[in-house]
Amino acid sequence: MGLDNVAVKWPRTGRFYDPVAPAEFVDFAELADDPQVSAPTAALAGHIAKTGTVRATAYTELVDLLLGLDGVLYATEAAAEDEDPVIDPDGCAWIAGGLERFVESHREHGEAVTFDTVGAVLRGALAGGRLADQQLRWLDNRLDGLRDESGGAPQWSFSRSELGVLSRFYRRCADRGFAVYADF
Repeated sequence: MGLDNVAVKWPRTGRFYDPVAPAEFVDFAELADDPQVSAPTAALAGHIAKTGTVRATAYTELVDLLLGLDGVLYATEAAAEDEDPVIDPDGCAWIAGGLERFVESHREHGEAVTFDTVGAVLRGALAGGRLADQQLRWLDNRLDGLRDESGGAPQWSFSRSELGVLSRFYRRCADRGFAVYADF
Protein backbone atom coordinates (compact mmCIF):
# COMPACT_ATOMS: atom_id res chain seq x y z
CA MET A 1 0.00 0.00 0.00
CA GLY A 2 1.15 3.53 -0.60
CA LEU A 3 0.46 6.98 0.67
CA ASP A 4 -2.90 8.62 0.04
CA ASN A 5 -3.55 12.28 0.79
CA VAL A 6 -7.25 12.47 1.67
CA ALA A 7 -9.12 15.77 1.83
CA VAL A 8 -10.79 16.00 5.24
CA LYS A 9 -12.89 18.54 7.11
CA TRP A 10 -10.92 20.89 9.33
CA PRO A 11 -10.83 21.03 12.26
CA ARG A 12 -11.59 17.53 13.42
CA THR A 13 -14.79 17.04 15.35
CA GLY A 14 -14.90 14.03 17.57
CA ARG A 15 -12.38 11.23 17.32
CA PHE A 16 -11.90 11.04 13.57
CA TYR A 17 -11.58 13.35 10.59
CA ASP A 18 -14.53 13.33 8.22
CA PRO A 19 -13.58 12.97 4.57
CA VAL A 20 -14.63 15.77 2.26
CA ALA A 21 -17.33 14.75 -0.22
CA PRO A 22 -15.87 14.10 -3.68
CA ALA A 23 -18.43 16.58 -5.01
CA GLU A 24 -16.05 19.33 -3.82
CA PHE A 25 -13.65 18.14 -6.56
CA VAL A 26 -16.16 17.25 -9.29
CA ASP A 27 -14.77 19.90 -11.67
CA PHE A 28 -11.52 17.90 -11.88
CA ALA A 29 -13.51 15.39 -13.98
CA GLU A 30 -13.68 17.91 -16.83
CA LEU A 31 -9.92 17.77 -17.12
CA ALA A 32 -9.95 13.99 -16.88
CA ASP A 33 -12.37 13.80 -19.81
CA ASP A 34 -10.43 16.20 -22.05
CA PRO A 35 -8.94 14.20 -24.95
CA GLN A 36 -6.01 16.64 -25.23
CA VAL A 37 -4.79 15.85 -21.70
CA SER A 38 -2.05 13.27 -21.15
CA ALA A 39 -3.07 9.94 -19.64
CA PRO A 40 -1.28 10.46 -16.28
CA THR A 41 -2.80 13.92 -15.90
CA ALA A 42 -6.27 12.60 -16.75
CA ALA A 43 -5.84 9.67 -14.36
CA LEU A 44 -4.85 11.95 -11.47
CA ALA A 45 -7.68 14.41 -12.17
CA GLY A 46 -10.21 11.58 -12.49
CA HIS A 47 -9.12 9.96 -9.24
CA ILE A 48 -9.37 13.27 -7.39
CA ALA A 49 -12.83 13.92 -8.87
CA LYS A 50 -14.10 10.50 -7.77
CA THR A 51 -12.49 10.27 -4.34
CA GLY A 52 -11.21 13.64 -3.09
CA THR A 53 -7.88 11.86 -2.69
CA VAL A 54 -4.40 11.97 -4.23
CA ARG A 55 -2.34 8.80 -4.42
CA ALA A 56 0.73 10.68 -3.27
CA THR A 57 3.44 8.02 -3.17
CA ALA A 58 4.81 8.88 -6.62
CA TYR A 59 5.16 12.56 -5.76
CA THR A 60 6.85 12.39 -2.35
CA GLU A 61 10.50 12.67 -3.45
CA LEU A 62 9.76 15.49 -5.86
CA VAL A 63 7.65 17.49 -3.41
CA ASP A 64 10.24 17.03 -0.66
CA LEU A 65 12.97 18.27 -3.01
CA LEU A 66 10.95 21.25 -4.22
CA LEU A 67 9.96 22.34 -0.72
CA GLY A 68 13.29 21.51 0.94
CA LEU A 69 11.92 19.24 3.68
CA ASP A 70 11.47 15.52 4.20
CA GLY A 71 8.11 13.79 4.54
CA VAL A 72 5.98 16.75 3.48
CA LEU A 73 3.13 14.69 2.03
CA TYR A 74 3.40 12.22 4.91
CA ALA A 75 2.76 15.10 7.33
CA THR A 76 5.64 13.78 9.43
CA GLU A 77 5.91 16.93 11.53
CA ALA A 78 2.36 16.42 12.74
CA ALA A 79 2.82 12.70 13.33
CA ALA A 80 5.00 13.12 16.42
CA GLU A 81 3.69 12.74 19.94
CA ASP A 82 0.33 11.10 19.15
CA GLU A 83 -0.77 13.80 16.74
CA ASP A 84 -2.55 12.77 13.59
CA PRO A 85 -0.61 13.02 10.32
CA VAL A 86 -2.57 15.96 8.93
CA ILE A 87 -1.62 18.88 6.71
CA ASP A 88 -3.72 21.84 7.84
CA PRO A 89 -5.17 24.37 5.35
CA ASP A 90 -2.16 26.69 5.75
CA GLY A 91 0.16 23.76 5.01
CA CYS A 92 -1.93 22.94 1.94
CA ALA A 93 -1.51 26.54 0.76
CA TRP A 94 2.25 26.29 1.25
CA ILE A 95 2.44 23.03 -0.75
CA ALA A 96 0.22 24.44 -3.49
CA GLY A 97 2.28 27.63 -3.70
CA GLY A 98 5.54 25.73 -4.04
CA LEU A 99 4.11 23.49 -6.74
CA GLU A 100 2.55 26.42 -8.59
CA ARG A 101 5.85 28.33 -8.64
CA PHE A 102 7.69 25.24 -9.86
CA VAL A 103 5.16 24.51 -12.63
CA GLU A 104 5.42 28.09 -13.86
CA SER A 105 9.23 28.15 -13.64
CA HIS A 106 9.40 24.85 -15.54
CA ARG A 107 7.55 26.32 -18.54
CA GLU A 108 10.79 27.16 -20.40
CA HIS A 109 11.97 23.55 -20.01
CA GLY A 110 8.90 22.08 -21.69
CA GLU A 111 6.12 19.75 -20.58
CA ALA A 112 8.22 16.75 -19.48
CA VAL A 113 9.44 17.00 -15.88
CA THR A 114 12.60 14.99 -15.35
CA PHE A 115 15.28 14.82 -12.69
CA ASP A 116 17.54 16.97 -14.88
CA THR A 117 14.91 19.64 -15.58
CA VAL A 118 13.98 19.81 -11.89
CA GLY A 119 17.64 20.41 -11.06
CA ALA A 120 17.88 23.11 -13.73
CA VAL A 121 14.76 24.92 -12.47
CA LEU A 122 15.93 24.80 -8.85
CA ARG A 123 19.44 25.95 -9.75
CA GLY A 124 17.95 28.86 -11.66
CA ALA A 125 15.79 29.81 -8.70
CA LEU A 126 18.71 29.70 -6.26
CA ALA A 127 21.42 31.25 -8.45
CA GLY A 128 20.42 34.85 -7.83
CA GLY A 129 19.84 34.48 -4.11
CA ARG A 130 21.75 36.09 -1.29
CA LEU A 131 23.35 32.83 -0.18
CA ALA A 132 23.49 31.29 -3.65
CA ASP A 133 26.72 29.29 -3.19
CA GLN A 134 25.57 27.75 0.07
CA GLN A 135 22.10 26.97 -1.28
CA LEU A 136 23.47 25.49 -4.50
CA ARG A 137 25.77 23.19 -2.49
CA TRP A 138 22.74 22.15 -0.42
CA LEU A 139 20.79 21.46 -3.64
CA ASP A 140 23.64 19.43 -5.14
CA ASN A 141 23.80 17.34 -1.95
CA ARG A 142 20.03 16.80 -2.07
CA LEU A 143 20.15 15.80 -5.73
CA ASP A 144 23.08 13.43 -5.12
CA GLY A 145 21.14 11.87 -2.23
CA LEU A 146 18.34 10.94 -4.62
CA ARG A 147 20.63 9.00 -6.93
CA ASP A 148 20.93 5.23 -6.62
CA GLU A 149 24.10 3.34 -5.65
CA SER A 150 25.43 3.44 -9.21
CA GLY A 151 24.79 7.19 -9.55
CA GLY A 152 21.63 6.83 -11.61
CA ALA A 153 19.00 9.52 -11.35
CA PRO A 154 15.42 8.78 -10.26
CA GLN A 155 13.25 7.84 -13.22
CA TRP A 156 10.64 10.51 -12.67
CA SER A 157 7.98 10.66 -15.32
CA PHE A 158 5.76 13.66 -14.71
CA SER A 159 4.32 16.39 -16.85
CA ARG A 160 3.78 20.02 -15.97
CA SER A 161 0.04 19.52 -16.40
CA GLU A 162 0.04 16.58 -13.98
CA LEU A 163 1.86 18.64 -11.37
CA GLY A 164 -0.56 21.47 -12.11
CA VAL A 165 -3.45 19.16 -11.17
CA LEU A 166 -1.60 18.12 -8.03
CA SER A 167 -1.14 21.77 -7.03
CA ARG A 168 -4.85 22.44 -7.73
CA PHE A 169 -5.81 19.72 -5.26
CA TYR A 170 -3.83 21.34 -2.44
CA ARG A 171 -4.97 24.83 -3.48
CA ARG A 172 -8.62 23.67 -3.39
CA CYS A 173 -8.08 22.28 0.11
CA ALA A 174 -6.47 25.53 1.26
CA ASP A 175 -9.08 27.78 -0.31
CA ARG A 176 -12.03 25.85 1.11
CA GLY A 177 -10.52 25.30 4.55
CA PHE A 178 -9.94 21.56 4.18
CA ALA A 179 -7.03 19.65 5.64
CA VAL A 180 -5.26 16.64 4.14
CA TYR A 181 -4.93 13.41 6.07
CA ALA A 182 -1.86 11.32 5.23
CA ASP A 183 -3.23 7.77 5.06
CA PHE A 184 -0.62 5.04 4.62
